[in-house]
Amino acid sequence: MSIASVFDIALVALILAIGASAILVRTAFAAVVMFVVYGLLLSMAWVRLHAVDVALTEAAIGGGMTGLLLLGAVARSRSVNVDSVRVGYPLRLAAGALCALVAADLAVAILHPPEAIPTLAPTVMENLPPSGLGNPVAGVLFVFRALDTLLEKVVLLLALLGVWSLAPDHAWGGTPGLQVYARPDPTLIFLAQLLPPVGIVFGIYMCWVGAKDPGGAFQGGTVLAAMWLLVIVAGLQKAPAIGRLWLRVLLVTGPVLFLAIGLAGWVFADAFLAYPAGYAKPLIVAVEAALTLSIAVALGMLAAGPPVRAPQQ
Repeated sequence: MSIASVFDIALVALILAIGASAILVRTAFAAVVMFVVYGLLLSMAWVRLHAVDVALTEAAIGGGMTGLLLLGAVARSRSVNVDSVRVGYPLRLAAGALCALVAADLAVAILHPPEAIPTLAPTVMENLPPSGLGNPVAGVLFVFRALDTLLEKVVLLLALLGVWSLAPDHAWGGTPGLQVYARPDPTLIFLAQLLPPVGIVFGIYMCWVGAKDPGGAFQGGTVLAAMWLLVIVAGLQKAPAIGRLWLRVLLVTGPVLFLAIGLAGWVFADAFLAYPAGYAKPLIVAVEAALTLSIAVALGMLAAGPPVRAPQQ
């Protein structure tokens, strides 16, 4: 048995153990910590499967951003009396049975695949060179399935509007009240001062390299959002009021530019979301750069939650 096989077996065992711990621990905070670790371990598993784009997304969204959202939910639940709410065993058994059924279905699909697995990968690779992109994932997202990608970004904005709509009337246009810790630890403050410069460079690099190698707007935007939220959680900076003009401009810049280039495709390339010959790559890189900023702001404000303080006059 090779060292790689031993590592893979140990990784699978650790993923199962951490997943079970996230379910069995008694405190919500411990469950969230286990969930974040679980997401990071899953990203390592995706790397071992040579799916680096999926690994980056899992680490950024599945572990990082979702974990921060759950930490915010735990912090807000401390102000609510949740001890009186007890989940009965029948509901727990039903949830467990449903999860087991889904896991069994996935196991059957993976362990007993069809003899000929349908795939469009050869077609994608054959038609990718005219776009100038070296990353087939970026080619699918911005060339072959560009409309889906555009709608995903619109859905992200709609989700943010849904969160903002939870604000009381007097707080509309005001400041979100994200506060995970009542008194941030000095270590957290130190990390919030140390990591953002490195994270900003890494996020920009993730956006830039996405046209050729694994990366892209979503991964880069998530890293930028994480750095921003780290500063907010550490208490070094407050979340901006949702009524700020610059905030709303950044939120819509990416989708609006994407839509504008898509509409221009009717004039210069005879189709919506089509690119003129020879200009596909620079246009896609411009869209990704704008989307990176919009995604970073949207994810950061999603994690910050709805406004709780009235806007300052």
